[in-house]
Amino acid sequence: MTPNSTPAPEFDIPVTVNDAYTGNVTPLLNEIRHALTALLEQDQRTVIDLRAMPLAPGEETRIEEELGQGEVRVELSALGKSDIVETRYPGVWLITHSNTEGKVIGKYIEIALIPDILQAQQGDIEVGLEQLSQKLTTSTE
Repeated sequence: MTPNSTPAPEFDIPVTVNDAYTGNVTPLLNEIRHALTALLEQDQRTVIDLRAMPLAPGEETRIEEELGQGEVRVELSALGKSDIVETRYPGVWLITHSNTEGKVIGKYIEIALIPDILQAQQGDIEVGLEQLSQKLTTSTE
């Protein structure tokens, strides 16, 4: 400091430290609300890829907590485990796919009457019909 200079004024600058959230939780919940409306009014399904969204640490957990759990939970075993959980909001499903080592490889929110993964595929139904028909044809009852 020189003899004729005055000291710099001191400023109180408030600093807030938080968990560096992206702010995507509330917009995602709004997107789900709009998707539910589209499901009801237009029978339109929606799939949201949580792994494709920019989420800060802890936000995926917060989304899961906000959605909660409903009455239906299904576990599939096909090339790894898949958990399909109805949230507290009917028509909103949380789907988690894991590989054979148990590592999560995909996490989705599906807004639908029933998730696609649970619906029988046409080809599988055709094979099942053929198998049942053969069984009934060869039955010796």
